[in-house]
Amino acid sequence: MAIRNPGLIALIGYVVTIILANVAIMTFGIVPVGFGLMAPAGVYFAGLVFSLRDALHETPGRRWVVVAILLGAAISAALSPQLALASGLAFLFSELADFAVYAPLRERNRLGAVVASNTVGVVVDSALFLWLAFGSLQFLPGQIVGKLWMTALTVIIMLAWRRLGTRPA
Repeated sequence: MAIRNPGLIALIGYVVTIILANVAIMTFGIVPVGFGLMAPAGVYFAGLVFSLRDALHETPGRRWVVVAILLGAAISAALSPQLALASGLAFLFSELADFAVYAPLRERNRLGAVVASNTVGVVVDSALFLWLAFGSLQFLPGQIVGKLWMTALTVIIMLAWRRLGTRPA
């Protein structure tokens, strides 16, 4: 039986991505992200979270984003309470910043809203997470670059999807 509910798919993807971000940090530690920068390994999964969060805004709604954050943090707490608390709080605060940018822009230009809100969310999330998890902002440039790589990948996929969806039959 295939799951055909986009909201449920986004919710599951969001929660799983939060957990994978925390597992990646615990498993791989610090990794290169390009331009000579380093970041905790969860940066790539965490970068996907922002686009999945926008998908949640579009499907079941903003309240479900908070549910997904809490669920992801609760499951992650079994692995590392410190990382779960840091990522949960960072995602919650970045959600507020993301929503303040995404909601007003989405009607005019959904792709522009994704880029703008992800950029704001990335900075807020990265700074807060690093401070809470490691007590340092040493990896802030790497966190931002790594997450923006994932935002760029998401935008490319969205553009390709849109183009494929508008092809004549």
